[in-house]
Amino acid sequence: MCTNGHLMCAGCFTHVLADARLRDELATCPNCRIEISKTSASRNLAVEKAVSELPAECQYCAKEFPRNSLERHEETMCEERISSCKYSRIGCPWRGPNHEGPEHEAHCVHPHRTGADVMDALRDIDARTLEERRLYDNVFDLLSYEKITFNDLQMKPYRTDEFVHKLFYETSRFTAFNNQWVVKARINNSQRDPTQSSERDMTYQLILKTKTTYPLPLHYLILKGPFGDMKVQPRIHKFDFTEQDNESPYLPLPLPDTAECNRLLAAKAISFRYGTWQNFNINRDDSEFNPGNY
Repeated sequence: MCTNGHLMCAGCFTHVLADARLRDELATCPNCRIEISKTSASRNLAVEKAVSELPAECQYCAKEFPRNSLERHEETMCEERISSCKYSRIGCPWRGPNHEGPEHEAHCVHPHRTGADVMDALRDIDARTLEERRLYDNVFDLLSYEKITFNDLQMKPYRTDEFVHKLFYETSRFTAFNNQWVVKARINNSQRDPTQSSERDMTYQLILKTKTTYPLPLHYLILKGPFGDMKVQPRIHKFDFTEQDNESPYLPLPLPDTAECNRLLAAKAISFRYGTWQNFNINRDDSEFNPGNY
């Protein structure tokens, strides 16, 4: 609640702070327009407790339950909740009320299909498993590389010099492999006015700030660091940095949803850990750079 006692939910609060960040304005309470921030706002515990005990309707069976028990009811107890057939792994597309599941499974035709008939479903499962395994293997491969660095960084908000000032984020310079780097991020792919969109995302790039006389092939990824709580789903990327091509392409910052993006925008700075890997050999006879296996 604001200092005048007006209430809003946590999601709306972070949205208000994020919109103010995007507009380069002070965040204000939607009711009384007094300035509001994470330090001036406070939780109203009495209202939180009262709201948790108010009745809410189950989205499946339309019965009412206290809000503090509704999630458990919808996920594990409601007989009308939507469930899948236990043979979905071999291609059964059935989805329906949970109480109808046993009857459907008793007559499901998929257990009696031939191996050739269920191959498409198995290929999909194999593809997902392979992708998960590839990420797992890549992490261990990278840990065996000749050079590994981790930097705990902060991205701070800045504005472009254009007529319509666009928000972007950038870290201070940091050192990795005897070179200077920065990480830069932008909102909604530099959309002219991100406040007009209810969907928000961030993309980022790695920029080499020092000159190099030989290619620098790097693997890199963003992780949740010890000084931040970013809910990021790590993805490994690779780019060959050269003197002429010193900026990686913008890549999606893998956040789970718009709410997490708003939460990051509402913060004063975005803290994270940045990992980079390099594997190369130097021919000491002629001092030329010879790329190895990346």
